[in-house]
Amino acid sequence: MPVSSKRDQSLKKAIEVADTAPNRRVAGQDPVKRQQILDGAKRVFLGVGFDAASMNDITREAGVSKGTIYVYFGSKEELFGALIDRERTAIFASLAETLEEGGSIKETLTRFGILLATRMTSVQVVRAQRMVIGVSERMPELGCRFYDTGPDSAKGMLSAYFQRKTAEGLLDIPDTAIASRQIFDLCAGGLTRACIFGVLEAPPQEALISETVESGIQMFLARYGTQAMD
Repeated sequence: MPVSSKRDQSLKKAIEVADTAPNRRVAGQDPVKRQQILDGAKRVFLGVGFDAASMNDITREAGVSKGTIYVYFGSKEELFGALIDRERTAIFASLAETLEEGGSIKETLTRFGILLATRMTSVQVVRAQRMVIGVSERMPELGCRFYDTGPDSAKGMLSAYFQRKTAEGLLDIPDTAIASRQIFDLCAGGLTRACIFGVLEAPPQEALISETVESGIQMFLARYGTQAMD
């Protein structure tokens, strides 16, 4: 066998061994490294904003090489989008838990609304929303990504909850998707907008959040509640 063929065979064998080795990480697939990059990006974006942030800044803050970042994310826009997805998923997960904790519909929706309003008016989320608003005109896909209303979103999970309670005869909601958007507006919409535009300090006082949510839930149930709920 020619020397070159032996070398090719050896290289092929080495690759096959590496591909089957335990704990091998395919390039760009190490979840710990990915989270490390996203954590660094989050600090940079929240510190200086999207436009002023550079991949060099993120490289330094994340403690990785520039080549490593580009293995995971092709651009600053892609990195920002991935960060939006991660942060939104974390918020959705905690909101989903409130719908499964039991209690009356009023108790459940009040719990959901307070957590929603608290998260949406937090300093970090308000800053993120301002950034998204600032870039959404030239990058509308980022705005759509932030505003996702799919079945796995908080609105989607809330809609599924309303469907279950309507089937049980406890609520009378003809369009659960609309009702889900209404809950968001009643509990957090006004407070969030006030924080984004600097009318309210972020986060607002707990008493204001509780008062807003309780009033909103009362209005919501006056429209959609049934006698069986009482």
